[in-house]
Amino acid sequence: MTKTMKALILNEHGSVDNLHVIDDKPVPEATEGHVVIRVRASSFNYHDVFTVQGMPGIKVPLPVIIGLDMAGEISELGAGVSGWKVGDRVLVNPLNKDKGLMGEMLDGGMAEYCLVSAEQLIAMPDGVSFEDAASLPVAYGTAHRMLVTHDTVKAGDRVLILGASGGVGTGCVMLAKHLGAEVIACAGSDDKMQALKDMGADHVVNYRDTDFSKWAIQTFGKPQRRNFEGGVDVVINFTGGDTWVPSLKCLKRGGRLLVCGATAGFDPKEDLRYIWSFELKILGSNSFYDDNLKALMDLIQKGDLKPAVDKVLPLTEAAAGLKMIQDRSVIGKIVVTP
Repeated sequence: MTKTMKALILNEHGSVDNLHVIDDKPVPEATEGHVVIRVRASSFNYHDVFTVQGMPGIKVPLPVIIGLDMAGEISELGAGVSGWKVGDRVLVNPLNKDKGLMGEMLDGGMAEYCLVSAEQLIAMPDGVSFEDAASLPVAYGTAHRMLVTHDTVKAGDRVLILGASGGVGTGCVMLAKHLGAEVIACAGSDDKMQALKDMGADHVVNYRDTDFSKWAIQTFGKPQRRNFEGGVDVVINFTGGDTWVPSLKCLKRGGRLLVCGATAGFDPKEDLRYIWSFELKILGSNSFYDDNLKALMDLIQKGDLKPAVDKVLPLTEAAAGLKMIQDRSVIGKIVVTP
């Protein structure tokens, strides 16, 4: 095995311009309980933008190789590792139980090789590509836990999804359709709206020129306090900010507001009247687990799910790919093949 490798390194917090590809990073050696994987695909999430910028209260050990999501082949086994062999195709759950997230608290997937705890490995079915597997953990895993594990979406439900064109959003669109829901996908451009239609969304709303809440009320009727007419059954909101109260307003009596993030602000204006008057349920969902990732790969293997990948880039263009994520000019995922 070669002694050095290419890697995307963050030396100091700031802008995406602070990321640099180097070609002389030492290849990690397998340690006890760990394996080295040859990374075949790694995908970006908006979390990587936050890592680059720096997050209050989180001290990232710099320099670090970023990238939470990765899939590849085992190239070396450390002492004490059983049940795996060199050449096995694996998806990595990015949460290391001892140290935290890959690509943040320890080196991640934007490199040719990565040291990974054997506890984080999930076997990949033969029919799942590295690019599709690497698209799953943070985005689709979160969506699967929020919709499927928590049993929040039923066949026939009207489900309105904010930020539908991103990684979590496209996962929610596809899974909601798989569950038999009527999907309203909200995005910020005509291109994104068409792509979401192509993914199966029943309705698309451009939130830049249309008030999504008023659109839902005009389309499905005003929610009623004394019956279950009007409004939508579910709003998926991981943006927060000024979308929070409009989300409450368009939910029908007994409706569910699902939240797994707050990219536009974690401290929104609140209106408790809607919550009690319409007996609304606000349900949080945090992260994902191995069972979510196994279930998603099973759906891909069966042909029931195809992750939305906007672009597959070489490592030399990875920083430009992350800038696309930051600028929200992406439909689905950006995948890098180191």
